[in-house]
Amino acid sequence: MLFHVRMDVSLPHDLDHNRRAELTAAEQERTVELQKLGVLPCLWRVVGQYGDIGIFDVPSNDELHAFLSSLPLWEFMRVEVTPLAQHPSDLAAQP
Repeated sequence: MLFHVRMDVSLPHDLDHNRRAELTAAEQERTVELQKLGVLPCLWRVVGQYGDIGIFDVPSNDELHAFLSSLPLWEFMRVEVTPLAQHPSDLAAQP
């Protein structure tokens, strides 16, 4: 199943600088890992914001939730999920 996932991060302004650096490094590492697993085949930065849009390819809603909640910045994220279906006019889907 494909999911369009918008992830907006809001780190507290008073978060310790070292903790902030740890979290962002761990987030980048986990994101790369998910890409290598094929779970996150597409990822974009939202221009001018601390947010991303990703396409997740997972078998179920529960598995998507498990992957999202495994992100180190999870507790600081607002997440919007939209399930996707194949469009009949998509040229890539044509035989």
